[in-house]
Amino acid sequence: MAPRNFLCMRGNFLFGSRGWMIRFPAKILFKLVSFRLYSVKCGNTDSESSENEELLNNLLKMGVDVDMAKKRQPGVFNRMGTKEQDLKMFLLSKGASKEVIASIISRYPRAITRTPESLSERWDLWRRIMTSDLEIINILERSPESFFRSINNLNLENNIKFLYSVGLTHKCLCRLLTNAPRTFSNSLDLNKQMIELLQEVCLSLGHNEPRDFVGKIIFKNPFILIQSTKRVKTNIEFLQSTFNLNNEQLLILLCGPGAKILDLSNDYVSRNYTNIKEKLFSLGCTEEEVHRFILSYPDVVFLGEKKFNDKIDCLIEENISVSQIIENPRILDSSISTLKSRIKELVNAGYNFSTSNITLLSWSQKRYKAKLKKLNTEQNIVLGN
Repeated sequence: MAPRNFLCMRGNFLFGSRGWMIRFPAKILFKLVSFRLYSVKCGNTDSESSENEELLNNLLKMGVDVDMAKKRQPGVFNRMGTKEQDLKMFLLSKGASKEVIASIISRYPRAITRTPESLSERWDLWRRIMTSDLEIINILERSPESFFRSINNLNLENNIKFLYSVGLTHKCLCRLLTNAPRTFSNSLDLNKQMIELLQEVCLSLGHNEPRDFVGKIIFKNPFILIQSTKRVKTNIEFLQSTFNLNNEQLLILLCGPGAKILDLSNDYVSRNYTNIKEKLFSLGCTEEEVHRFILSYPDVVFLGEKKFNDKIDCLIEENISVSQIIENPRILDSSISTLKSRIKELVNAGYNFSTSNITLLSWSQKRYKAKLKKLNTEQNIVLGN
């Protein structure tokens, strides 16, 4: 039996199952009919399904994590004429393993849309910086986006030429491509703006060798070119005003350990500095001691508020004095669990922290174990064991 609200259509009229007649404008009727036709068309997706099925099968055979790929870039799976087989053959010819290729596509599926010609041209440009195909493969394995995100090879070539022209060495460009490959996907104008800012800072501080200054900062902090000039400028101003540095002192800091914090968020730097100052003030430190502590090891600014406070509290609880911490800030690089276990092991081996150096709390594991073994041997001799 037909449903009671079933409507029949004749001309510009719709007839209900009870014989009621309702007149509709032709425009509305056209929309109704169009919608019906569109629904019928969408229902017939055999050809599209077969295309997607073929792509999925190819990727599965290649060992690609399809679920991960779909989550990252689902639009790729609706494209026709993808080039996953071409990509596979290209990367195999460069020395990549099948597992690495599968990992690259899983994490950056848009790679399968790049043409062999574009890949080859881009690879040759990267080889102007890297000394071997294997080095490039290692970068792709770690960060596939850095190579496949952009198809603007002319922009890449122009960036390479520009960075060489401002005095960056081959070694520096290798470091950039290895650690901050997005630098080469920047527009040329963005990279020029950052270089010009650094050159201006150099000259304003009375240094007449901007090429040397720029090279040192970028080598120390390869991530600086992917940040905004406003962020870097604000951090430089913060360092000079907060620590009352003259031009020469600021120049030395920027060319050295201070370069690492220039790309951090301005709020993050300010907030962490305030926390460090308040925590050390609470332990009886003077402002001069706080400044010396931070300037001797600016990396301490990377520590968030809770992590810094917890590490300081841990050391104080283990009878390490705040003056020892001030003189040896690198011990804060170690995790709390490492600090606790090492302090316990050293005390058991007869090590006296009140009269001995605490730097071994931040030593490498190999060096630390050798020292601990020596201390235990000496203690056993004293005890007559």
